[in-house]
Amino acid sequence: MTSDNSQTSLEDRTQHPSFMGLRGKSLGLAVSVVSTTGFLLFGYDQGVMSGIISADPFMDYFPETHDDATWQGFVTAIYEIGCLLGAIGVLCFGDALGRRRAMMIGAFIMILGVIIQVTSIKGHAATAQLIIGRVVTGVGNGMNTSTIPTYQAECSNTKNRGLLICIEGGVIAFGTLIAYWVDFGCAYGPPQLTWRFPIAFQVVFGLVVFIAPWWLPESPRWLLTKDRTEEATKVIAALRGFSTHDEQTALQVNIIMDGIRASGHKGGVTPFGSLFKGGKTQHFRRMMLGASSQLFQQIGGCNAVIYFFPLLFENSIGETKQMSLLLGGVNMIVYSIFATTSWFIIERSGRRKLFLIGTVGQCLSMVLVMACLIPDTPSAAKGAAVGLFTYIAFFGATWLPLPWLYPAEVNPLKTRAKANAVSTCTNWLFNFTVVMITPVMIANIGWGTYLVFACINAGFFPIIYFFYPETKQRSLEEIDLIFAKGYLENMSYVRASKELPYLNDHEIKAKATEYGFVESDDEAGKVKEARFEEKEADLATNANGLMA
Repeated sequence: MTSDNSQTSLEDRTQHPSFMGLRGKSLGLAVSVVSTTGFLLFGYDQGVMSGIISADPFMDYFPETHDDATWQGFVTAIYEIGCLLGAIGVLCFGDALGRRRAMMIGAFIMILGVIIQVTSIKGHAATAQLIIGRVVTGVGNGMNTSTIPTYQAECSNTKNRGLLICIEGGVIAFGTLIAYWVDFGCAYGPPQLTWRFPIAFQVVFGLVVFIAPWWLPESPRWLLTKDRTEEATKVIAALRGFSTHDEQTALQVNIIMDGIRASGHKGGVTPFGSLFKGGKTQHFRRMMLGASSQLFQQIGGCNAVIYFFPLLFENSIGETKQMSLLLGGVNMIVYSIFATTSWFIIERSGRRKLFLIGTVGQCLSMVLVMACLIPDTPSAAKGAAVGLFTYIAFFGATWLPLPWLYPAEVNPLKTRAKANAVSTCTNWLFNFTVVMITPVMIANIGWGTYLVFACINAGFFPIIYFFYPETKQRSLEEIDLIFAKGYLENMSYVRASKELPYLNDHEIKAKATEYGFVESDDEAGKVKEARFEEKEADLATNANGLMA
């Protein structure tokens, strides 16, 4: 009797797998908590130096930075170079490592970088050690930011994928807020506490991202690209709350496998050449869409406001240093509040609409700042302060989270890891560029700085309007079908996203068959050459014969 019960229990665990003792929504929540913590760490690490770099105890301990804006800027910005190197690492090795392992390695490297920084000893090349630690920490963060959105997207349900990744992006602001106030509080402690504790505190977040994934599932889509079908089936069953023998589980596996076959997967690491393919899978176009969203986020002027907000108030608006720091703290609160806005509207308003609203808001805010700085009077400068606050509000609600969501959604499974890493490389490269040139622009062209950013933002609008297809409420496999439809029916991809009806799993399977999703793009070329309405059915039948 006992043997029968234990056998039944074993069969139940096999057919109803769990991770950390969790399955269904609770397991999805655990994945989201770890992913969100990774981006909280990102925001914290990005903001922690802004409050300590000009503090007297820090400058005394690292004398090269003492009242030297170039050194202060270098110590701050070198972190972005580390992040770029980490993103390049995922670009090269992400497919081999997998999503979960890349996250854990990234967190471990961040913790190592923190240890290098806080163990700096005055008089023993302390500044050089700090810089090395900043670079190492950046490498870990670059790996995490390249991997986490992909992992979250591939483990999420269609209905809440946008929300969950927007929460990730939004908590960057909360991480920066925490960093600012930790810096502020430590300023009242002993001299070395001023900088050692704020830097060391990020280990708390790093340990969560390093330890928790040991018990979390790997991305089911990555497992299927490695032909680990049995493991992927268990993960899908656990994430959806189904049995491994449930029809829905098998259907999900088949749909994902159709997408893998459509992208030409051969069971190995994706070659770099795949990033530049066209055809019905449109790998290159989709990579460029994701990378351009990260480019636009950076060159739109966000870091000119976030990193240098107190400096802008002090130099451009004429406030005292103390008041500028206080307003900087208020700005971080505004930033965090508005960063939550997208959580409530992302799946209703969609990606395109939020991109466009944010672009217009940021452009007009920069115009307001510029116009109010031209008279060079204290009363007019107050209007510039309003413009800076409205900018950060629009940015927090739209352009902060969306460029982390869009590349993770819009890229196909075969190239998702590499294309997302390209997007993140773009982010860090231009993040560094903007951080370095903003003080120079402010010093040399003054209010013209804001005119430049206003014009850049205005240039985003037509590109987004004509080239960014909507992906809200679409499964990742449906997004593949949008690009296939646009290519095969010779229409814009924005129009294809509007015309393709929302599909259930069975309809996705049928539509994939109709579009001839097979291992080679040759069939897609044949379909396009034919008159679409008359010959598509015959070619789809031939494609099915090849797949059998």
